[in-house]
Amino acid sequence: MTGQTKRRALISVSDKAGVVDFARALVERGWEVLSTGGTLSALTGAGVAATAVSDITGFPEILDGRVKTLHPSIHGGILARRDAGHLAELDAHGIGTIDLVCVNLYPFRETVARGAAFAEAIENIDIGGPAMIRAAAKNHAGVLILVDPADYELALQDEVNEADRRRLAAKAYRHTSEYDAAITAYLDGTSDVIPIQLPQTLSLELSRVAEVRYGENPHQPGAIYRWGAARGPVLDARVVAGKPMSFNNYADADAAYALCSELAAQETEAGDPRLVCVAVKHGNPCGVAVADSVQAAWEQARDADTLSVFGGVVAVSGPVDLAAAQAMRGTFLEVLIAPDVTPEAVEWFAARKPDLRVLIAASASAVSVLDLRPIAGGFAVQERDTRPWADLCPEVVTARQPTDTEWADLRFAWGVVKHARSNAVVLARGGVTVGLGAGAVSRIWAAERAVANAGERAVGAVLASEAFFPFDDVVRLAAGAGVLSILQPGGAKRDPEVIAAANELGLSMVFTGSRHFRH
Repeated sequence: MTGQTKRRALISVSDKAGVVDFARALVERGWEVLSTGGTLSALTGAGVAATAVSDITGFPEILDGRVKTLHPSIHGGILARRDAGHLAELDAHGIGTIDLVCVNLYPFRETVARGAAFAEAIENIDIGGPAMIRAAAKNHAGVLILVDPADYELALQDEVNEADRRRLAAKAYRHTSEYDAAITAYLDGTSDVIPIQLPQTLSLELSRVAEVRYGENPHQPGAIYRWGAARGPVLDARVVAGKPMSFNNYADADAAYALCSELAAQETEAGDPRLVCVAVKHGNPCGVAVADSVQAAWEQARDADTLSVFGGVVAVSGPVDLAAAQAMRGTFLEVLIAPDVTPEAVEWFAARKPDLRVLIAASASAVSVLDLRPIAGGFAVQERDTRPWADLCPEVVTARQPTDTEWADLRFAWGVVKHARSNAVVLARGGVTVGLGAGAVSRIWAAERAVANAGERAVGAVLASEAFFPFDDVVRLAAGAGVLSILQPGGAKRDPEVIAAANELGLSMVFTGSRHFRH
């Protein structure tokens, strides 16, 4: 051999948490530590004896550090099997074994997430690191591979068994696989911009960020994952009061906040400073309102359907103060999410509604616009339905024109019905939903449910449907309930009959030319 008497560890990490103490413990146990760049500086600066990789290779780092560990003296020492043939070959070339590789990678995902320029993102694609990780993982029978500081203590044992070595190798390959998936998504354009076309291969880099007791039902295990480096208002929300979030809480809160944010943007675009409250139950809006304050918006959304809001999830577009908090006193809710909650309100919730999960929404980074639906053996993939009202060209197709008030309500109802499960029909009046029918297998059934839900409040309301009317039955039902104006995509074979019925009954009808199925 080369006269090597000590076991050798190569340490080169981007995440330096705990690395100095780990390296010091290795040296105290008789290991020789090799290192590079910033890690070498951190170790020697802390008084830990470490040898530069360039001293082993006899070749300096070149190309601004792009090439430093890609050398036979490094990869030969990692990849050699610990048998007589390979060890003799190493000895013939003056190469020593490397028995532990501790590497984690350049912060590519973090660089992209903070909006760095393309050139900077490219420079944060690690090359030597993945090569060393994969080599060590392949040869895990003889080399310990560490990509996670949580495993440092395990590596300090006198012996690491075969099962743990295999587990560390699997973690290492997962580490590089997720890293490559993030790079693939970025270069494909699916990580932060709408792709021109869906890619031939779609890589999903998912990392678990939260544990939940179970999934939709107690017999289903569940967990919450992040896609790449994306951030989400619910995924990264701060829980300031209440119990831990459940699987269904995450899903409903995400649905509620998405609709709340879209309606708030719609109000801002229209020059209206009003605030929005959205109540969701099982993924469907059940009460939505815009008003001059969070408290008023909540009270109107609650009163829109007091039965369905029980046990619901609520999102609001403005800060929750003590008065708004106290207005929720008499209603059982699962989750409240808002852009901010005052300390007085947090204290009140903690004391008076200890089971209510109170979330302060996080600022969302650029996230993938892809919407994935699982099917047996794969996924159905599409771009998210993010089409705004401003992208439509509404056309009045009846003799009667909507009034200004009706136009405002039609726009509001369209925003809501776009987020309801198909078939969906929404009745609204004065910036409040008064009747919702969602998830029906027939459009007339959805309309009947919405009208029944509204009761007398349907008089003077508007109606929005996420898809066209195949018959004139919804028009006649709406007119009989007192609805004044209807908004729908249009495009059915019987459109002339539907329009004729609206004219006959004195309703105004608007075609948007844009369907919004949500299955």
